Amino acid sequence: MELAAALGWLESYVNLEGNKNPAGSSRSLPTAGHTDGLGIDAMVELLGALGDPQKSFRSVHLTGTNGKGSTNAYVTALLRASGLSVGSYTSPNLERVNERIAYDGSPIPDEDFARVLTLLSEVVPLLELTPSRFELLTAAAFAWFAEQGVEVAVVEVGLLGRFDATNVLGAEVVVMTNIGKDHTDGKPGWREEVAYEKAGIITPNSHVILGEPFEELRKFVEAETPREISEAGTDFEVEANEVAVGGRAIDLRTPYGKYETVFLPVHGYHQGDNFATAVAATEAFFGRKLDDDLVEMAMADIELPGRFEVVKREPTIILDGAHNPEGALVAKETLDGEFARLGSWVLVFGMLNGKDPKEMLTSLGATDFDAVIICEPTWSRAIPAERVAYAAGELGIQAEIVKSPIEALQRAKAVTTGEDLILVAGSFYVVGEVRAAARSVLDD
Repeated sequence: MELAAALGWLESYVNLEGNKNPAGSSRSLPTAGHTDGLGIDAMVELLGALGDPQKSFRSVHLTGTNGKGSTNAYVTALLRASGLSVGSYTSPNLERVNERIAYDGSPIPDEDFARVLTLLSEVVPLLELTPSRFELLTAAAFAWFAEQGVEVAVVEVGLLGRFDATNVLGAEVVVMTNIGKDHTDGKPGWREEVAYEKAGIITPNSHVILGEPFEELRKFVEAETPREISEAGTDFEVEANEVAVGGRAIDLRTPYGKYETVFLPVHGYHQGDNFATAVAATEAFFGRKLDDDLVEMAMADIELPGRFEVVKREPTIILDGAHNPEGALVAKETLDGEFARLGSWVLVFGMLNGKDPKEMLTSLGATDFDAVIICEPTWSRAIPAERVAYAAGELGIQAEIVKSPIEALQRAKAVTTGEDLILVAGSFYVVGEVRAAARSVLDD
């Protein structure tokens, strides 16, 4: 198949990310905060039919509410700088689905992607269980990694962990960045439920890296009997985290030593914590301290698309995929801490179901913006712009509705000057639409 036809075939399967269940499908969709409809049986059968490609490479497996994408990028860069060939698997994508599957920093080429999906289309009819879209993407990634001969894959969990399609790796290094309220109902006990589900990717062979102090939740990690546990604040920590020109200057202490004044060309205090977690995970992979020059080299050109990404100046346009209250709070802290308020601030905001619009707008500090423009991502789980605008009104904000994210950004540019700032936030799907389709808006 050509890529367009292959992607069309892929889209005919249940989309657990988009809550899209094709007509005629008997497979149930998961409910937010629960694992109904999830399981790894279909994935195990599919990979078995492909010859279990996931067994051909070592792996670092990441879960957590926030920080997975950034930590993945850091670990991938550190492993590559160490001389290994590295595959990385992430979600969601921003511009093209190819982004999710990368080898040594480059997305899977169209022809390779089409060929692997064609292979899957020939295998799936032979299976007893029908895989989901995410399971097919995951299998495509593992099959391609094996074909390319990657030595290690850095793989992000799609949802929670225990019943996620990626939980077939038996990774020797497992990273749990943090525990947040995303994908929960918020009822009492949600932290324990989330910790239990995320800990499900741990095996007795795993060295677990905890990106924050887990305290009473650590018992869920220990219950999986990992080989070793390293926890932020105890076994490793950020000793200095200062704003520098164009990024942050970081000092770290790890089980194997110290790293001083490492420059990260990214914004946000939280990135120091993500970086520390990534260094600890890479050290656990090698069982030793990393060379200081190697770490500096690996971080020199790091890029984090859609994660407080400054894509233009005059006016300053920032894209941030903050999609839950914790992420929104971090985005506002970064904005307040690293960007001088020289002119007006304009917020372009849209979001998906599963979160409270009022809570999100409050966490993002929407009342501090001079103007708020509400948009609606082109995605099946998008919250109607009118509902978000109503929540803004309850906070005393007179928001304007411009449903298209691209047109919303154009509107924001129309009411700003060179000293002003525009923040696009609320969902990676909003950010993705802006990055993918608004080149003329961003570059004019």
